[in-house]
Amino acid sequence: MRESIIRLNVKITCYSRRPLAVGTSGRQTNPPGRGEPPISRRGLRPWSALAFRDYRMLWLSGVAQMVTMQMRMLVSGVWLYEVTGSGLQLGLLGVVQLVMQLPAILYGGALADQIDRKKLMAYTQLVSLALIGAMTVLAAGDNLRPWHIYAVTAILSVASTLGSPSRSALTANVVPRSHLMHAVALNTATFQVGAVAAPLAFAAAISYFEDYVYIFALTTIIALPSVALPLLIKVSGIPVDRQRDGSMLSRMWDGFLYVKTHPILPGLYIMDIGVTIVSHYRQILPLFADKLFKGGAATVGILTAANSAGGILGTFSVLFLTRYRAKGMLVVYATLAYAALLIVFGFTTSLWLGVIILAGLGASDAVGMATRQTTVQLTTSDNMRGRAVSFSSVSAMTANNLGTFEVGFMSEAIGADKTLILGGAVGIVVVLIVWAMVRGIRDYRYP
Repeated sequence: MRESIIRLNVKITCYSRRPLAVGTSGRQTNPPGRGEPPISRRGLRPWSALAFRDYRMLWLSGVAQMVTMQMRMLVSGVWLYEVTGSGLQLGLLGVVQLVMQLPAILYGGALADQIDRKKLMAYTQLVSLALIGAMTVLAAGDNLRPWHIYAVTAILSVASTLGSPSRSALTANVVPRSHLMHAVALNTATFQVGAVAAPLAFAAAISYFEDYVYIFALTTIIALPSVALPLLIKVSGIPVDRQRDGSMLSRMWDGFLYVKTHPILPGLYIMDIGVTIVSHYRQILPLFADKLFKGGAATVGILTAANSAGGILGTFSVLFLTRYRAKGMLVVYATLAYAALLIVFGFTTSLWLGVIILAGLGASDAVGMATRQTTVQLTTSDNMRGRAVSFSSVSAMTANNLGTFEVGFMSEAIGADKTLILGGAVGIVVVLIVWAMVRGIRDYRYP
């Protein structure tokens, strides 16, 4: 009976000609606040979501959280390498993060559907503020040790991951549904711009201060808004019709069943996993720079910058596609373009042509990702949104890591060019199979 109710609610959201801005209780979940702009799709601009005060608070807190995380990871990694001189110890930071994040993301999704999401974001960022502040004090007294870096990385990997589903789930409550795609795309674009800007800011700061103590202190200061701003959001952070009984494990299982019976989400997740596992090239760009273009570190930098620039361009292009109603097919088209570009990249030996193709790969991937994330939020009830988002994150994390291993292994076995061509071909087959088998993706329309 419970599964039938869930299935009915999802189908109403997915197939209604006039999408409802209501949760499972019939209560409106995301009305604009007093004095906010009227809900209208006419005259929407790429920055329209920023017209809503609550979204501005959420967005600014996200910017502060992202910059804090990037700066903390950079200063921790550089300090650790300078102290130990060990690439292995530096690499272990990534292992620590992965091991801690995977179970935490599912727990965080269940938690986001149970308690006040605003407070959860604030509390997790308070942990970050306290621990980075502690590292600042230790560094100032010359008492910072490598084990401190590992301990803080482990704890903050859990803390930041616990708060992440709440941030995503709350987005659908601080803007009207007509503006949700703008909000999700702007969140994604901000993260991508920050991924480029934060390392540049770190380089400028370390050049100016020439002392890691000041960088730790600066990172602590940047963390302050990420603690305070979520509490300034006026809309309620408590999920509508939240589940009040059962253990956290049973709630996570309920989330899995919800996703499993959803008419769209399984297809989106399977498509993403299937393509990513055979194509995740970002972390092994040095290999492609060497094998395809006979280049070194400078070539890696050029390729990485092109991919990031394409991602930013693709995310902003999503803002101009909000009126394209076949959102499910938009994910299909973007993923097909990504797979096809992989094949072209495999045949490329010209660096500048490779730069253009990598920019296209970044753009098509960004369009698919932003549209997929928007669809998850639009078609998920408020009391399940945190868990749906967390399962999306787990599938992405797992696929990225398996994909890095698979592409690296296959590149050594059959060559980098053949790996890309094969990965692109497999990706096209995966997309076509999902398109043929999951009717919900073909039929989904919004607005």
